[in-house]
Amino acid sequence: MKNNPIHDYLMSLPETELDYPFGADIHVYKIQGKIFAIYFNDKKGEGINLKCDPVLAEQLRSVFDEVKPGYHMNKKHWNTLDLTRTLPMSEVFRQIDHSYDLVVKKLPQGTKQRLRILYERLAWL
Repeated sequence: MKNNPIHDYLMSLPETELDYPFGADIHVYKIQGKIFAIYFNDKKGEGINLKCDPVLAEQLRSVFDEVKPGYHMNKKHWNTLDLTRTLPMSEVFRQIDHSYDLVVKKLPQGTKQRLRILYERLAWL
């Protein structure tokens, strides 16, 4: 995926792994084997599924028309962002960070400690 700022941003997050378990058109981004983002760009459109705090998920859906309950995901904990519309890239990146952070917080304590030592970005853990 060349010249895609969303892919580039996702891959810039510490220890992000890219996988294709659902086919070549569905890009699954993980940390330590745990999914935090699913990007798709097919005939149905371009979008990204992101993990989200349930309360924040509802708030984002009420503020942004581009944010919907997670497509093929647990709709309480995941949102789908419609990237064919006008959602600002800064908001997309903010929601990516939130998803990544939620997944990192659930990792085993030893893994979080190692990540904290290696990456200043994760100092808040």
